[in-house]
Amino acid sequence: MAKVIDKCLEAGVRMTHQRRIIIELIDEADDHPDVETIYRRAIAIDRTISLATIYRTVGVLEEVGVIEKLEVGDGKARYEMAGDHHEHLVDVDSGEIHEFQHEELERLKETIARDMGFELVGHRLELFGRKIR
Repeated sequence: MAKVIDKCLEAGVRMTHQRRIIIELIDEADDHPDVETIYRRAIAIDRTISLATIYRTVGVLEEVGVIEKLEVGDGKARYEMAGDHHEHLVDVDSGEIHEFQHEELERLKETIARDMGFELVGHRLELFGRKIR
């Protein structure tokens, strides 16, 4: 978390107690929380944190590049810490988001970009599925 705070400070972001709580909650989350979920968790720690503060803070953190926003088709933006590269598989019935890495998929993305005359500099991939019963 220290690196995240340092990056924010370098970008000129004031690191208030409330912002530190929000960063910590996103960093410790294993469920890709939306703003409402972050808010519920935050007020359990500090009742003075407002929903508006959460919205402003996630916007600032996303702009600085320390968190990433996920759109998974449920109309809610979800958040996770930026950093380690992985993909997402969204269970369309439960809304649960599963993270995965797949070496063959990584090679395929590079090959597709190269075949089209590009150097891959980034991408976003979310898969949507239903559990096989």
